[in-house]
Amino acid sequence: MPTPCQPAILAPVPPAARFVTFGLSPGTDPSTALVSLASWQRDPNVVVGLGAPLVAHRGHIAGLRAFPGDLQLFPRTQEALWAVFTHADRGVAFDAGRAFAAMLGDALRVVEEVDGFGYRAGRDLSGFEDGTENPKGDLAVAAAIVDGRGPGLDGSSFVAVQRWIHDLIATQAMSQATRESIVGRRLDDNEEIADAPLSAHVKRTAQESFDPPSFVLRRSMPYGGIAEHGLYFVAYGESLDRFERQLRRMAGRDDGIVDGLMAFTRAVTGGYYFCPPICADKLDLRALGL
Repeated sequence: MPTPCQPAILAPVPPAARFVTFGLSPGTDPSTALVSLASWQRDPNVVVGLGAPLVAHRGHIAGLRAFPGDLQLFPRTQEALWAVFTHADRGVAFDAGRAFAAMLGDALRVVEEVDGFGYRAGRDLSGFEDGTENPKGDLAVAAAIVDGRGPGLDGSSFVAVQRWIHDLIATQAMSQATRESIVGRRLDDNEEIADAPLSAHVKRTAQESFDPPSFVLRRSMPYGGIAEHGLYFVAYGESLDRFERQLRRMAGRDDGIVDGLMAFTRAVTGGYYFCPPICADKLDLRALGL
């Protein structure tokens, strides 16, 4: 029987979610927080990811590393812990978030809270459908969930997280044809444009075009208000290599061609996290000796 993963990883994108990033408080020892995480009665509507700065206090997890720091277009803001709360009732999500933060204690502080929401039946704020190429069913499990690596790792996942700020004024000033050439899909029916430029986002990130293929399970959501808004990008993979191949091609590292999306959006955060599997209805932290 497969080792269970945190169930909200494979669940459909919720109508709303709260993404919370935690950093290490200076001069504190996070050991107690890790022990608390190991005994936490997990919430099926929460996904928890451990970052390298936190893991380093207990050792090392194979496959986990910090977000790359050599890609100028994609800033690294690597923190210690990441969580997403997907409760349908926002009041329940509020209480769950406060209880979770209190459980962690003073060693971990909230760095960023972002509320995501569904928009126009799964569209990005730019108007294009998001996550079109997501794998489904068993293919999604194979892309997102670790298997065959032993206790404490099987059933886990690695997640890449970025927050993007859109310039919708610039987007709306473009013709529809220009916007479609940037993305590589038609706005009206979401069909790929065969003769789109090589800078089109669809061509930069075609998951089957990498060697090996680099499918990830995206669970991104729009966020923000009138003044600032964009996409909270979330991609789960059985290896961080899957996402990073796409990121480096977007940056032009493969062929010098930068992703056309940069015409109307920019990344402002970036972090990698390890999402432990589940054992006896708790987070399985055996990979850290807990």
